[in-house]
Amino acid sequence: MMRPAFALAATLAFTLTAPAAEFDLIIRRARVLDGAGNPWHRADIGVRQGRIAAIGSIPDPATADRTINAAGRIVSPGFIDVHTRIEGAVEKVPRGDNYLLDGVTTVITGNCGGSRAQVAEWFDTLTKRGLGLNVATLIGHNTVRREVIGTANRKATPEEIVKMQALVEQAMREGAVGLSTGLIYIPGTYSDSGEVVALAKAAAKHGGTYASHMRDEGEKIVDAINEAVRAGKEAGMPVQISHFKIDNRRLWGMSARSLALVEKYRQEGVDVVVDQYPYDHSSTNLGITLPSWALADGEAAIKERLTTKETRVRIKREMLRLLAVKGRPNYSYAIVAGFAPDRTLEGKTISQINRLRKRAPTPANEAETILEIMDQGGAQMVYHSMSMVDVERIMKYPYTAVASEGGGLEFGLGMPHPRSYGTNGRVLAEFVRLRKVLTLEDAVRRMTSMPARTFRLRDRGLIAEGMAADLLVFDPAKVQDKATYQKPHAYTEGFDFVLVNGVVMVEDGKLTAARGGRVLRHRP
Repeated sequence: MMRPAFALAATLAFTLTAPAAEFDLIIRRARVLDGAGNPWHRADIGVRQGRIAAIGSIPDPATADRTINAAGRIVSPGFIDVHTRIEGAVEKVPRGDNYLLDGVTTVITGNCGGSRAQVAEWFDTLTKRGLGLNVATLIGHNTVRREVIGTANRKATPEEIVKMQALVEQAMREGAVGLSTGLIYIPGTYSDSGEVVALAKAAAKHGGTYASHMRDEGEKIVDAINEAVRAGKEAGMPVQISHFKIDNRRLWGMSARSLALVEKYRQEGVDVVVDQYPYDHSSTNLGITLPSWALADGEAAIKERLTTKETRVRIKREMLRLLAVKGRPNYSYAIVAGFAPDRTLEGKTISQINRLRKRAPTPANEAETILEIMDQGGAQMVYHSMSMVDVERIMKYPYTAVASEGGGLEFGLGMPHPRSYGTNGRVLAEFVRLRKVLTLEDAVRRMTSMPARTFRLRDRGLIAEGMAADLLVFDPAKVQDKATYQKPHAYTEGFDFVLVNGVVMVEDGKLTAARGGRVLRHRP
């Protein structure tokens, strides 16, 4: 039935004059942990246009498009994961499911020397796809070196260093937050300290941070720390030492000495901090078990070395020397996480695979098994490389940030390290609630304001008016990581709501279809 003209006019008038809601969202009766390490306080939080617009007692008459009752629960800033490598995966899973359900709202990628070379182009691609979480990137030394020199095992010439500096500066102008190195990886391992310092200076000109996977995390860790700090001191920039650990079984317990050296530099005025994942297993490629010279000059050269009898013998001999240096009797500590040519090997140790191939259980035979896998392109690995004594000691150090060193994952594919799913949940469940290594307030600080300060994310990491509304609502008694080494594909439970730039990405513990994330371009 046709409505009278006067009724339609009245409806239009009401629509045009009805006041807009004061807030997009209000979180009421929250126990607010501000991210700075302070004790919680009771407050309401009002969100408007992706920002925190009000904190305190917001009167009940205040209007909002949505209200969340957080009574009895903590509200904290969203977690910032300072060490990820999501390139290639975020394009497939742009929502970042494994991170969001672990409370992470921002990731720093491009770590360990590997990044996208064309930062602006990559950022444009991600923006078009639509992100679930915020993404910032470093520019990788290995990436830059490969662009200029390839994988040659030699020092860079002065002219090549100038070309690499230009690429670093271009990436910084396009929004990178700093320079990363991976000095055990190809081709960065072939560089000297002078090259690293020169590139760090190029990033420092634009206000960048230097993040380093050091040259050694065991026998020569003191030299490696000195080298990392040198780059920061000479370039005049903050230093973040990645996934700080002792990875040599013979030296477990040495973290007391390595942390003392970091603290000594801090006392001398060097802005150096570390990050850590809360596990005693690491994860990287299988190639690190080979001598670095064997991986130089590209796939054709590697294949030739592996098929030349004398060279293969030499490689195996040096592999066994490296094994002994690490205090390992065999390769039972090395577990295949991802191997596309044969998925049945995933989850098995090199020692187990060697036995499946009907070989005697000797280190030399296991080294041959590794080379056979390398013949097929190599594998992603999980290594039992650390002691929980060192893990706990490093975690207690006040300038240790929490980081996963994980990636974006396709659920169910391979046997990845559980850190990609459960890092932050594990810190809260295992090291705050169970072991009481950290207080809740300090754990949240290490996941929020500390990484935001290091990478100069000036509008993230704190709950304060004007800051981005990256927020978590959770009961700290219920947060629990579920991913294990045997069953790694399991999401963390207990984060009830996750907001990214004011957009609800997790509601009642379930992912939404929204896309609240954005690329974060560094501005000096």
